[in-house]
Amino acid sequence: MFVVEQTCYYPDLDSNKNQLDRDKETLHVLGYQDDTLVAYLRILAQGQSYDDYISIGRVAIAEQARGSGLGHELMTEALNLCQQYFPKQDIKISAQEHLLSYYQNHGFEQVSKMYLEDDIPHIAMVKKV
Repeated sequence: MFVVEQTCYYPDLDSNKNQLDRDKETLHVLGYQDDTLVAYLRILAQGQSYDDYISIGRVAIAEQARGSGLGHELMTEALNLCQQYFPKQDIKISAQEHLLSYYQNHGFEQVSKMYLEDDIPHIAMVKKV
């Protein structure tokens, strides 16, 4: 859903052999409404995306579920899982720039200037624990 909506068409990089090992330590967080998958994110161990940080990525909420608070519930659950599985490790994300305040509400701070990722403005953000 995310790739099509954001019009950033690219091959699923996680399907190649070098990326398959990434999944062994990756936590996948799913959100459902009435048995329909409407929310997703993944948590990556330190060293998978960033050398010194764990990471949360591929955050996606289906259009019909937006505005319901599900995104905040999903992120809260992700942060709880980060502390459970990766205690006392700071978290770094590559956030779409227009979601700055959303991530700030969850304790992230901007640590970079805007950069383009798939032609979409992004910023690096870190949550220190």
